[in-house]
Amino acid sequence: MSDRREFLKTTAAGTLGLHLATRGRAALAETPAPDPTLFAAPPLETVRIGFVGVGHQGSSHVENFLKIDGVEITAICDINPAKVAAMQALATKAGRPKPLGFDKGPEDFRRLCDRDDVDLVFTATPWEWHTPVCLAAMRAGKHAATEVPMCVTLDEAWELVETAERTGRHCVMMENCCYDRTEMMILTMVRQGLFGDLLHAECGYLHDLRELKLTDFYENRWRINHAIRRTGDLYPTHGLGPVAQWLDVNRGNRFDYLVSMASPGRGLNRWAAEHIGPESPEATRGYALGDVVNTLIRTARGQTILVTHDTNSPRPYSRKILLQGTKGLVRKYPEQKIHIEGRSPAHRWEDLEALRAEFEHPVWRALEERSRGAGHGGMDFIEDYRLIACLRAGEPMDMDVYDGAAWSAVSALSEQSIRSRSNSVECPDFTRGAWERRAPLGIVNG
Repeated sequence: MSDRREFLKTTAAGTLGLHLATRGRAALAETPAPDPTLFAAPPLETVRIGFVGVGHQGSSHVENFLKIDGVEITAICDINPAKVAAMQALATKAGRPKPLGFDKGPEDFRRLCDRDDVDLVFTATPWEWHTPVCLAAMRAGKHAATEVPMCVTLDEAWELVETAERTGRHCVMMENCCYDRTEMMILTMVRQGLFGDLLHAECGYLHDLRELKLTDFYENRWRINHAIRRTGDLYPTHGLGPVAQWLDVNRGNRFDYLVSMASPGRGLNRWAAEHIGPESPEATRGYALGDVVNTLIRTARGQTILVTHDTNSPRPYSRKILLQGTKGLVRKYPEQKIHIEGRSPAHRWEDLEALRAEFEHPVWRALEERSRGAGHGGMDFIEDYRLIACLRAGEPMDMDVYDGAAWSAVSALSEQSIRSRSNSVECPDFTRGAWERRAPLGIVNG
């Protein structure tokens, strides 16, 4: 069993030249392996939420929580005062008290975290602020929830895990795709053994974001800065989260090592030249990010996962979902198909929809109507509902701090592998051995 100290020692001595700041955490590295039931916090009758970042996705979450029982939105923070005012108006229109506003700059979330009328701090800021907000929340005694990814660097991942363990506060990455109707249906099939022993999965994030990155869709164009300076799988968790749950990662299994490689980067320059101008800064600057990045992960059980990142190419949206077992396989894109040996016609696909009545996840059976009209086909409402349900019941989260760290860390690990000519990179065990005795995620009720 390798702990953080061994992981840092071996990788620092390797050819990757990995530099991770330890900042006096040697004592934390010596802490015992965490209890598998560590994050079943005391129940909260009412969950008082402070929001940090209420742009495109954050505002959608505010709308969801205004429709969920046992929730009070007590504070709203954003660098844009108009966005704070819009969410305050949304709350009062729904018949709720007006949340307190925080709009005094990028660090004003710290005042929000220190308030006594906040139990949960929810952040939907640009990626680089996710870890600072979550750390401030936990250190102030609050639970933390964040949009994806949970962190950008391995050092951030470890600090979040260590802080959650030390404070006993939840730190949850809100991976909405784990609550997609099809992905949850596949989880039900996996738990019932439909695919036999699981062997291989494919997933990813394949989404043409050229126009959104290169125009003003994102506040201050924050997202393009990552493409300018980084190459790797910058956004792995939408596809990888559901796959990790199917394969029991951190709950009887774990990511062992990975290799990654990137194609040349051409798409952003080409789009900018055609739509902004061939002499524009957007068209002439260099971008580190390869247009297509493929990462192959091997798990402790010997399974393989192929993860693809492609946000700079003209293409239809896909998360490239595929799961293969000894008895058959299922795929989601471009059409939802399944083949189960002895059940499906020989050598032929069946429509997955034909099995929905038998394998629909109970959460979707219970919440389909309530989630109708919510973001991303309703799965955003369901992920928010489950967060509140777990906090109010004092139950462990569907996704905990170890999941957020492991899934998000694939970004930094893929960057390391690409820099080292696609050498394999060891995946850290954020549970420090507890994955071997933690129970797999069950089929929860709605």
